[in-house]
Amino acid sequence: MKKVPDELVSFLKDYDNYLIVSHREPDGDCIGSSLALSLFLSRHGKQPFLISAGPFKRPEILMYEKLFLPRIPEILPRGKTAVLIVDCSGLDRLGDASQGLETFPLAVIDHHATNNLSDGVGYIDSTSPSTTILVQLLIEAIDGMVMKEEAAHLMFGLCTDTGFFRHLDAKSSETFECASRLVAAGANPKQTFAHMNGGKSWGSRIIISRILSRMKRFYNGQLIISFETIEDTTEFGMEGRDSDSLYQLIQSISGTEAIVIVRQEKPDNCTIGFRSLDRIDVSKVAAVFGGGGHRQASGLSIAGTIDSLIPRFVAAFQDQFPGITP
Repeated sequence: MKKVPDELVSFLKDYDNYLIVSHREPDGDCIGSSLALSLFLSRHGKQPFLISAGPFKRPEILMYEKLFLPRIPEILPRGKTAVLIVDCSGLDRLGDASQGLETFPLAVIDHHATNNLSDGVGYIDSTSPSTTILVQLLIEAIDGMVMKEEAAHLMFGLCTDTGFFRHLDAKSSETFECASRLVAAGANPKQTFAHMNGGKSWGSRIIISRILSRMKRFYNGQLIISFETIEDTTEFGMEGRDSDSLYQLIQSISGTEAIVIVRQEKPDNCTIGFRSLDRIDVSKVAAVFGGGGHRQASGLSIAGTIDSLIPRFVAAFQDQFPGITP
């Protein structure tokens, strides 16, 4: 992984107030990164402000919602305030939280290969499995080690983006070394797992069963696509979704290489989740439709309906399965 930029170390010393902003529909990585940075800045005498447009849908992060403001405070001293964007590849992914950020000095800490935030100070490393790893390396570069509470938040983010290390391969020794240092600092993997996987709702299990029942296979079964309707959302709500368990179940089907889940959030708009095991780069497919993310996990929001969008997604995977008809 890349060395922590000296410019970022200086950036964290130059201001009194820091707006820590993460992407809309936050997950454990951006929450863990934000919380650890906030604790670190506080103990260095800085005033952090946690910003997220939300919504906080995932049950494992609901407890943190009260710590975040939906947008930047209206009154902040100019010249003494800067912005830290974490775990976000573009300003459009910040939602309403992006309003007014352009007036402040900016730094970015992110691990998405599709990052397009070139202005300001950047610590962007797509070889890192999570943004929390980069935050950990930053804190260690300045202080030598992370504190116990910071370590717990960083472990949470790392385990979220690696599927509790399921997505790591033989090239991941440096990541496990980072994880070992977090445990040495007080992070508890057992508690992290329980926090991530416990307390699921009855409705979340029913939603999973419905999506599984709608699966369709393409390209000789290597691509599986399914969907969630507005009626599902009306019946069970948006809280407590468990997409990780859903993707695990589908990925366990023999021959599966890539997955697309289409959720009709509004009558004229859908959110899309892409996943792959290893060979397929779903970030390339997501980018075709204005989305982004990682090789094995990407997403987007797009105008359209389930019936109109699924054929387009099937066609977009043609280059990923050369010589095979859908």
